[in-house]
Amino acid sequence: MMLKRVKENIDAIFDQDPAARSRLEVVLCYPGFHAVTLHQLSHLLWTHEFYTLARCVSHFSRVTTGIEIHPGATLGRRVFIDHGMGVVIGETTIIGDDCTIYQGVTLGAGAAARMGSATRGTKRHPTLGNGVVVGSGAEIQGDIMVGDNVRIASGSILLKDVPDNSVVVGVPGRVIYRDGQKVKDEVPDIEAEAIKSLKDRIRKLEKQLHSVMDCLESLQPAAPVAPVNEEEEDPTSSTSTDPVDVFLHGAGI
Repeated sequence: MMLKRVKENIDAIFDQDPAARSRLEVVLCYPGFHAVTLHQLSHLLWTHEFYTLARCVSHFSRVTTGIEIHPGATLGRRVFIDHGMGVVIGETTIIGDDCTIYQGVTLGAGAAARMGSATRGTKRHPTLGNGVVVGSGAEIQGDIMVGDNVRIASGSILLKDVPDNSVVVGVPGRVIYRDGQKVKDEVPDIEAEAIKSLKDRIRKLEKQLHSVMDCLESLQPAAPVAPVNEEEEDPTSSTSTDPVDVFLHGAGI
């Protein structure tokens, strides 16, 4: 059974990663494959209550691959940890089949981690459904459920359940697409509103400054200055190239 799953993992990585040139390369050079394979051994020892030995295997895997997977975590089939450096997967994490996890991801305990031994033996880490993709640097904290086919953007911090077929971005993470349709936030994004407010304030100050400069020029004529060809753009225009608009649009705001 273990050998069959190892072969499945090799085939899945070879099929998903365009950088892979051969299955031998996957076996020899992919730390994500090494970490998942060693986890299968450490998890087997863990389920047979060889806890210290299981942790030793897990620690060896962490030292050699840079990926820390607690032996108590449950991984599904064909889980692909791409690059993987800095990935941390906690003890009670459950990961479904065909998931992809990129470097720097944390599947942690959140607030439960600060309660120490009081939460030992309880479910305190996230559960990922099938086909989930977690972008680099994302954090998923606490005993929450991430549905099937969810995409979590790089750098997001997710603290609550996510329904199937969703796209999550931001800090804290929020759903911006569900079943291919854009989702209107019921609660306003405070950071986005602050950025928009600052942008509007800057626009008003720029207009006031231009008015003052025009008054000064009318009172004291100066040498002619070449006009600046700068068109005022509508901030709501879809063709706006304002960097703030580009940022907000890229963040799905």
